[in-house]
Amino acid sequence: MDFTDLYINGSWRGGSSNERFDVVNPATEETLASVASADIADADAALDAAKAAMKEWAARTPRQRSEVLRKAWELMSARLEDFARLITLENGKARADAIGEAAYAAEFFRWFAEEAVRADGLITRAPASGARIIVQHRPAGLAVLVTPWNYPAAMGTRKIAPALAAGCSVIVKPASETPLTMLALMPLLEEAGVPPGVVNVLPSRRTGPVVDHMLRDPRVRVISFTGSTQVGRTLLHSAADQVLKPAMELGGNAPLIVFEDADLDVAIDGTMLAKMRNLGEACTAANRIYVHEAVAGEFTRRLTERMSALKTGDGSDPSVDVGPLVNAQTRDKVAAFVEDALTKGARLECGGRIPEGKGFFYLPTVLSGVPDNADCLRDEIFGPVAAIQIFTDEEEVIARANDTEYGLVAYVFSEDMKRALRVCERLDYGMVGLNRGLVSDPAAPFGGTKQSGLGREGGHEGMLEFMETQYIAASW
Repeated sequence: MDFTDLYINGSWRGGSSNERFDVVNPATEETLASVASADIADADAALDAAKAAMKEWAARTPRQRSEVLRKAWELMSARLEDFARLITLENGKARADAIGEAAYAAEFFRWFAEEAVRADGLITRAPASGARIIVQHRPAGLAVLVTPWNYPAAMGTRKIAPALAAGCSVIVKPASETPLTMLALMPLLEEAGVPPGVVNVLPSRRTGPVVDHMLRDPRVRVISFTGSTQVGRTLLHSAADQVLKPAMELGGNAPLIVFEDADLDVAIDGTMLAKMRNLGEACTAANRIYVHEAVAGEFTRRLTERMSALKTGDGSDPSVDVGPLVNAQTRDKVAAFVEDALTKGARLECGGRIPEGKGFFYLPTVLSGVPDNADCLRDEIFGPVAAIQIFTDEEEVIARANDTEYGLVAYVFSEDMKRALRVCERLDYGMVGLNRGLVSDPAAPFGGTKQSGLGREGGHEGMLEFMETQYIAASW
């Protein structure tokens, strides 16, 4: 079967408007598939299906839901190559990155299979009245999940798995650039035992009207969104009328701090991971790299060597390190950031150009001496560009790192653990990578402060985002 239609109530169907849109391979600019585009009537059908299916799913025991999720992990783990191939085709990321995402995505099913049986409550006694306090967690209700294009598999499973573990039914709206991976996941969930209507997928080119319509439907109780802060604010406005429970993982502007006592081997490896994982197209990507003046020259030289050695090309080639950016708009924005920084006085150490030929490629780039007024320091680069600045003082670098409306993740490299932990605690970020360039883990609570979002995904907290706490006062 060609999985390019809408997936509603366990069935594949064309959209009510009969409209379709093309999904493009960013490495070749060729059309991969034509996908059905959902409209308001399709959203209503999905809402009907999800509402009807949730009663039975929520009534299942936690262990029964857990076994379905465990089976989903087993099935996806056996098909990582297939999912990685599809991720590369529609997103562009290199094969190694795509395999990593597929494995990461599958792991959310295993983690929340284990968490499904641990929605612990409590029974205690009120000190003043003597009444019993009974606290339990119940499914919050139907959830709308809006996912981005940069992780076509993982951003979906990171939301679907905890929602199903909690007993909720869901409607997934994948990014129109990369809907194929999420659609391909549906037969796997069927095989794992997810009942019809519990998970529905609505690709659409009319994202705004379709999502807004669903958020104003009284049957919806949760909105979980990963994407830009600007769109997140819009969704929060739409969700306000129904007082929906929001889980928002929004933009970032991650600082990466390298102190003079850092192990430079560890720092370079960590920087490459924090900067180049997913080609820098991640809200967790290191956006501002602060290096102590005592090691700045050596750090810049070694980072430039590593970045220059990366092979750029079609991600389906196993020898390629760096694939294309997702579309022309993203590539051109990266190019504009580099041009702006160079115009304002930054030095180009390597890269800095769009290669000839088809595809939305941009060469891995290192900029040193980036001035404070460069646009790339205030906005997410979302591409393979390392912007380096120098610092001399701990207090100074903490202030500069915190000088942003975002607060998703920061990175610190230092061998002095006393200082490193002191700095971590003073950074106004929801997550900090200490001598690590990777913080994402299904077992950890992922999320930020300030304009970077609300709530957490992953960890035990991830399931609680799809649950409501109920308190019962009793006497016996």
